[in-house]
Amino acid sequence: MKIAFIGGGNMAAALIGGLVGKVAAAQDIHVVDINLDALAALRDKFGVSTAAAIDGAITGVDVVVLAVKPQQMRDVVAVLKPFIGAQLVVSIAAGIRIVDISRWLDGHEAIVRAMPNTPALIGMGITGVAPHERVSTLQRAQADSILKAVGETLWVGGEEQLDAVTAVSGSGPAYVFYFLEAMEQAAAALGLSPADGLQLAKATFAGATELARRSDESVATLRERVTSKGGTTYAALTSLEAAGVKDAIARAVQAAAVRSKELGDEFGKA
Repeated sequence: MKIAFIGGGNMAAALIGGLVGKVAAAQDIHVVDINLDALAALRDKFGVSTAAAIDGAITGVDVVVLAVKPQQMRDVVAVLKPFIGAQLVVSIAAGIRIVDISRWLDGHEAIVRAMPNTPALIGMGITGVAPHERVSTLQRAQADSILKAVGETLWVGGEEQLDAVTAVSGSGPAYVFYFLEAMEQAAAALGLSPADGLQLAKATFAGATELARRSDESVATLRERVTSKGGTTYAALTSLEAAGVKDAIARAVQAAAVRSKELGDEFGKA
């Protein structure tokens, strides 16, 4: 499989790192970016071919991955359009809808929209994926193999669900980091060093998450198993409930979903 990346930022680099030597040979991966330093780093690290502008090299690939910011997408696709034939186009830009990419590409239908998250940088990401209804079984498999190079994939029932995916897992790592920051600060206030507090918080998050992944029990049941009536955990959770933390998290995720839809409305205009 020959693959071209339009955009050579962190997420593209993560995908390329997962692909080289496993899904595609380095010489079959081409990266386009205006950032010459980023291109040089990708060439040196992975041995891929690079270019500072979209050109005829795109016509010879099987898959084009659009790894640019939402606000750049329309202009990038306008330059890309003359070089698109039968290639599968995979977009990892937040909010930008398949119907708009298709319109910008004069009705091209072989389009898959995906929303990865930053743990992809260490091969532990999860990517929500939705295809155009005309995407073939082969093209779906191609997209899946590319995205699975950096973690799990979740094919959702409809593209409209990707706003929720963006809110839960796309933005989700920031929620975890936010909670870790709070635990680090609380530990320091209780007399631990910031380094010790952060070590405890990170190990606890990692261990609890892995326990949840391995367990057949619900997360609610796992929480209840740690919570003894009148104990320390009970005191902490009672405080969180009194502060409305669970509702605040739900509102935060909803706000992210609304913003994802707004991005599609804003940057998908004709």
